[in-house]
Amino acid sequence: MTTVADALNAAANEGIITSAQAERLTPFLLDRGVGTSPPMASSQLDDARAAEESEQPRFVRGFHDILITIGVVVALLGLWGIGSIFAVLPAIIVLAEILIRRQRLALPAVALTVALIQWAAVLTAMLDEQIPDAADYYLRALYLIPVFSILLAAFYWRYRVPLALAALLFSLFLLAMDLVILLLSKAMGTNDLIIEHSGLAATVFLIGALGLFTAAMIYDVADPARRTRQSDVAFWLHLAAAPALLYAMLSFIFLRNGPGEWWGDTTSPGDAIAVLAIVVAFMVVGLVIDRRAFVTSGLLSLGLAIWTILQRGGIDFGDYFSVTVLAVGVVVLMVGIFWQALRRAVLSVLPGSITRHLHPVYLPAPAV
Repeated sequence: MTTVADALNAAANEGIITSAQAERLTPFLLDRGVGTSPPMASSQLDDARAAEESEQPRFVRGFHDILITIGVVVALLGLWGIGSIFAVLPAIIVLAEILIRRQRLALPAVALTVALIQWAAVLTAMLDEQIPDAADYYLRALYLIPVFSILLAAFYWRYRVPLALAALLFSLFLLAMDLVILLLSKAMGTNDLIIEHSGLAATVFLIGALGLFTAAMIYDVADPARRTRQSDVAFWLHLAAAPALLYAMLSFIFLRNGPGEWWGDTTSPGDAIAVLAIVVAFMVVGLVIDRRAFVTSGLLSLGLAIWTILQRGGIDFGDYFSVTVLAVGVVVLMVGIFWQALRRAVLSVLPGSITRHLHPVYLPAPAV
């Protein structure tokens, strides 16, 4: 089904209306219910497409977008090589005005946002050299993270790219966590809170990750049918929140072993089983909210947990690596193939007061 935004963009491409008019008409029509419908009943979903499109990013609309994006990436790389850092930013802005502001191309908008983030990273590296060496890591971050926040805020204000908003929110959460850790370090008279008070540091990480996940869910439940820009923002936020939340929880297991000891010699089969339980819980969360980022973010930890259990649990295999890779591959295939069936099973035990705010679950049409 063609969305209002797609129809207006097509009209702009045909010259029927201007790109600026299409941009203003899209939220106007959506706010008045044009092109939307009541929450979709499961039986109304198209059987052949529902499973595939339950989480379909809308930033790839065709090979035209891909071709333009290739040109953007190659041109910026070339300009970065022959020019200075200050020559790249004007190019990003000019391309954004043409490709985002006027032509409303989604995939180039993502590429230009990533280019801006990379540009900000190079700028902060240059600024970091001007900070006295005596400043500790958290204080330096407190000076540098706002560079990302300011640039992303301006970029989103001008171009309304969902990735820019998601990255902005992520930078603000990083800034908040850094400030909390810095204040706690000063209050407790320590220069390294993570090593000396690992449990407290893990708690700070977990609270920050939960805040990011909450922000993602706010955007998700605001658009359960996943037809507006809010769903795109939620997609990018979940992409960041899933690994952040996973490793925040894993830090309770591994930080007690000291820095650099994740999956080291001190990791026991018991630790691996705990990690395995967390990864499975994440998969269940991913099924509930219909976000596959909660599955993919745990695959590395799943593989390491299986490998540790096999190797240190007394199970004799000639090739632990191949067995681990096979096990992870089977899990991915089973979850991917039976995603909708598993999701129906999980949602069936949840109350309707929760499920009605989530993306509708696919139900196969009865056989005729």
